[in-house]
Amino acid sequence: MTQFKSEFLATLNERGFIHQISDPEGLDKAFASGVVTGYIGYDPTAASLHVGHLMQIMMLHWMQRTGHRPIALMGGGTGMIGDPSFKDEARKLLTVEGIAANIEGIKRKFANFLDFDRPGNPAIMANNADWLLGLSYVEFLRDVGRHFSVNRMLSFDSVKQRLDREQSLSFLEFNYMILQAYDFVELHQRYGCVLQMGGSDQWGNIINGLDLGHRMLGAQFFALTSPLLTTASGQKMGKTANGAVWLNEDALSVYEFWQYWRNTEDADVERFLKLFTTLPLDEIARVVGGVATDINEAKKVLATEATALVHGRAAAEEAAAAAVALFEAGQLDLSLPTIQIGWSALRGGLGILAAAVTANLASSNGEARRHIQAGALKVNDETVTDDKLALGEEHVLSEGVIKLSIGKKRHVLLKPV
Repeated sequence: MTQFKSEFLATLNERGFIHQISDPEGLDKAFASGVVTGYIGYDPTAASLHVGHLMQIMMLHWMQRTGHRPIALMGGGTGMIGDPSFKDEARKLLTVEGIAANIEGIKRKFANFLDFDRPGNPAIMANNADWLLGLSYVEFLRDVGRHFSVNRMLSFDSVKQRLDREQSLSFLEFNYMILQAYDFVELHQRYGCVLQMGGSDQWGNIINGLDLGHRMLGAQFFALTSPLLTTASGQKMGKTANGAVWLNEDALSVYEFWQYWRNTEDADVERFLKLFTTLPLDEIARVVGGVATDINEAKKVLATEATALVHGRAAAEEAAAAAVALFEAGQLDLSLPTIQIGWSALRGGLGILAAAVTANLASSNGEARRHIQAGALKVNDETVTDDKLALGEEHVLSEGVIKLSIGKKRHVLLKPV
């Protein structure tokens, strides 16, 4: 393992965040000798980030925690195009209003990870719309575009793979990497930013910005990427059979978020504790070490600590308690994900297939029927055997809800109103 002198790079290295660094010795020296300003960009393609973004958010967190200045860059300008990297087709173009709404949704979570009022090294929330939307196109081509080689841009994996598959790459998308590179220049001029971080798939785009900074400003810039994160079974982080694992609670309940981490594969627990919690390494070793260690207890620690970072300690402990009540004590916990339905639907007889779809436990009647055939769908903890079952007022528990379940870990309450 590489030995770094600076606390930030040593921390990232020990916890498994580092994949590539453009100049390891130079960046280590910069971090060891003063406050470094670095950034990560986030395009607002949705109103919430998801678990796949969490690794980079943690890098910004550790950057500030070790005394440096992080910038979370919102892509209000680049989001109007969309990053084409490794995509099979062009992204759907968003409206200005849609981008603004998405940015507001994304911003809410950053306050849990970054301190924007910290004396000495406050975090910065920037938006590249502030400089990109006012650019003069001809001047931009003359001053910035002339530094880019189309031959070299065509050689990047993100572009080459698309062209090799004979899939269209529009001129609009092709310009994305130039705009992203220019962000680096602007952030250096505005805030003295010298480092861009991101996932390993962004290496080419980040190096573009580094080179542009050298050419336009003669400045020393650095690049640092994290490894592409997959689970032990090879699945991409942040995705489940039911879709993305969102960070905002209005997109995914705190309980479901906690359960996502509780269901971590055994082989991933120690690695994820290092990446997605702030527990000291010796504490992590204690949690996962020893022959007598119960891996399920370690998973609960991971779930609670990761949830506490994203949603706060109180919400995390409430989700943990709900799981204990549900799985260990057999109690009904009213903090489970809840969906409101009309009393009229119940009085008319709500079909079990439609109810499962309404509860987001199945994507279609066919999938719900297959769950019933497999003995996986339950109403109030009773296995459903008849796919023509109609839910009525008699299924409403004393707590005023109907509990629907798929297997042992997916539960939703239907609340008549």
